Amino acid sequence: MRNVFAPVIGIVLAMWIGADARAGIVLNTTRVVYPAQDKEAVLSVLNNNASSILLQSWLEAADGVTQEPPFVVVPPLVQLPSGGRQTVRLIHSGAAMPADRESLFWLNVQEIPQASEQENVLQIGIRQRIKVFYRPDRLNGAVEQAPEQLRWSLPRGGVLKVANTGPYHVTLVDIQLLSGGRRVLHRKNSMLAPGQAVDYELQEHAQAEDAQLNFSVINDHGALVPYRLSTGGWSKGQAQPSDS
Repeated sequence: MRNVFAPVIGIVLAMWIGADARAGIVLNTTRVVYPAQDKEAVLSVLNNNASSILLQSWLEAADGVTQEPPFVVVPPLVQLPSGGRQTVRLIHSGAAMPADRESLFWLNVQEIPQASEQENVLQIGIRQRIKVFYRPDRLNGAVEQAPEQLRWSLPRGGVLKVANTGPYHVTLVDIQLLSGGRRVLHRKNSMLAPGQAVDYELQEHAQAEDAQLNFSVINDHGALVPYRLSTGGWSKGQAQPSDS
């Protein structure tokens, strides 16, 4: 039987490869921190498409939370010409929020391409989703020390435990545990909310006497800051900044 799908697939691939390499929207940040004392938080969106688009923006609560976020996004929908830049503002509605810890929300920014005048044109609208941290005043400790408020332990040898004792969210990247020269754990990323505890199952048993933990943390500016917990630090379970 003749494969009638092959020509269609070929056309779609050709259209994809031939698309403008500049296509897409570009955000000027990978995360938004909203200090509670500020009237608003802002970010900038660049239309890198070859044509104008509709730009749609909205907030969602953290995963598993059903209540509507107490924020207004301005503008929620706007036309943006090719090469144009738009400021998106997040404004708190004044509703009560937890004062002893950060709150997490998700900002969605989506492009809606304008209708093409040509037939059989594949159009793709890209949606980007970034974290928004609403940060109350006078939290316990500085945000720069948030990774040092994580408490790590190897209580049973086959599991690595971590608890976030601080009021800030901590995003971990490239978590690796070495034991006896072997890598027994590798996690690409993980985020701990204030008060959250997580268990990581190990590939092999490990003991604190010969275990070394390495990971990086994403700071407010989106940069990676490396941390390490070596054999002498497991009694406190507190990782320290590392230069390598």
